[in-house]
Amino acid sequence: MTAPPANNTNTPGLNYQSAHEEVHYINRSGWLRAAVLGANDGIVSVSSLLVGVAAANPGPGAVLVAGFAGLAAGAMSMAAGEYVSVSSQSDIEQADIARERQAIIDTPEAEERELVSIFESRGLSPATAALVARELTEKDALGAHVREELGLSEVHTANPLQAAMASGLTFCVAAALPLAAAALAPADYVITTVVVTTLVALAGLGALGAHAGAAPKIPATLRVLFWGAAAMAITAGVGRLFGVSV
Repeated sequence: MTAPPANNTNTPGLNYQSAHEEVHYINRSGWLRAAVLGANDGIVSVSSLLVGVAAANPGPGAVLVAGFAGLAAGAMSMAAGEYVSVSSQSDIEQADIARERQAIIDTPEAEERELVSIFESRGLSPATAALVARELTEKDALGAHVREELGLSEVHTANPLQAAMASGLTFCVAAALPLAAAALAPADYVITTVVVTTLVALAGLGALGAHAGAAPKIPATLRVLFWGAAAMAITAGVGRLFGVSV
């Protein structure tokens, strides 16, 4: 019989083997969240910028310059923001893991009792909880505490570079859609063309994101459409009210 594949991670204390492999979509949550955030922000922010500038009645050149500037600045901002924020999360995780490692060295009996209390709170009998805690401690004490006490696993471990790349790349791709629509639209129909293109793109993003996570498509699509349309409406209103780009 072939041995089951190992489910490994580079994070200390999180190495373990699974007895079977099933298809789960939660392991996509890290990069999918960043990708959807980047794409949504790319569509909404650049579209809102284009609509706001066009509502102030400047020439087509100003609209495109604003759009390209928004795409470049937004992509860098999203990538840098994701990297910094997820790095902060990773720093916290690593610091907690280091504290657990030291606590296991300094007070191993107390740490094992912590595991026992955790398992008892989840419904195991005291005897079973003690047995499970003892066997997990003998096998991989740090891994047990990281999973059970800190609630960390390979799926939830922060990956700053992955989040930054996913967010920045999807921002560029998504923002290019309304920008291309503005460049190809007749001067008198820039706003209409951008709005229609944006709504279609937002609907596609909501459905695609839900599909990637095997979630219901209609709620995700309506949610993305509503907030994207609201952002464009407010931006266009400000631009028309004050006659300036925002």
